[in-house]
Amino acid sequence: MTLSNLPPLVTVFGGSGFVGRHVVRALARRGYRIRVAVRRPDLAGFLQPLGNVGQISFVQANLRYRGSIDKAVQGADHVVNCVGILFENGRNSFDAVQEFGARAVAEAARAAGARLTHISAIGADAQSSSIYASTKGRAEAAIQSIIPDATILRPSIVFGPEDSFFNKFAAMARISPFLPLVGGGKTKFQPVYVEDVAEAVALSVDGKIASGKIYELGGRDVLTFKQCLQTMLEVIGRKRALVPMPFGIASMIGSIASAIPLITPPLTSDQVTLLKRDNVVSDSAKAEGRTLEGMGIQPVKVASILPTYLVHFRPHGQFTGSGKAA
Repeated sequence: MTLSNLPPLVTVFGGSGFVGRHVVRALARRGYRIRVAVRRPDLAGFLQPLGNVGQISFVQANLRYRGSIDKAVQGADHVVNCVGILFENGRNSFDAVQEFGARAVAEAARAAGARLTHISAIGADAQSSSIYASTKGRAEAAIQSIIPDATILRPSIVFGPEDSFFNKFAAMARISPFLPLVGGGKTKFQPVYVEDVAEAVALSVDGKIASGKIYELGGRDVLTFKQCLQTMLEVIGRKRALVPMPFGIASMIGSIASAIPLITPPLTSDQVTLLKRDNVVSDSAKAEGRTLEGMGIQPVKVASILPTYLVHFRPHGQFTGSGKAA
């Protein structure tokens, strides 16, 4: 095979992360050459079996350092940015990673003549009181000004084997007699399966969906925070009290947890701010077909997937049997 007829090269920033690894697999199945751009390539080797020999390569890149971004996109036909953080840690701030980093990726992609697909989040809003949502919103605006035909994907809460939502609360349920319902548990989510998000990214790379648009990706179910926890508890076969927690108290606890070094906070005050708004696909996105269904993807139900990866949280694991509550 000569250089002129090699498959297109796709650089995937954050390819070893939760969403990124599924994106890499979806692209590998389609035959693309994939360059995984991550901070620690030495820890990303588990991705290689997802493709054929030589199909997946690795490069060191950090969104806080522009030079590494430029190097990672050299020769790429398409760039996918999967990088995002749920809480700040040291120099990895929301501003640095989600705004400066996203802008730098877009500028590098434009310089390389590559197309761009960026993963944002439902609720992205430059005017939001949440730092997470505001940096996501400012990043979207910057990307659209740099590459007007970039494709932006806004998923709701993403679930799957390595998620940080259902897994986190299932782990809490294993040791705690109760689970907190922040704000009374009334916030609505539209959990979307990570494989469906990866397929949306792949369709964008394929050029099978219109570019230059913002798509909102939600699953089949719209569930309140309380219903999410109830569904999870049913799957793992445990009964736990669901205790309402006012936003103010939750925010205070989040602030304290975030101030403790060397631990991953179970909740931050910024996440509490996010919980004050529903996280579902907008009516305008539905009307304009900027959804999974509009792409031709039929999203899967939460209850059909959770048992495939939460089984180890059951009282006796896969041998729990009838699944009666512990």
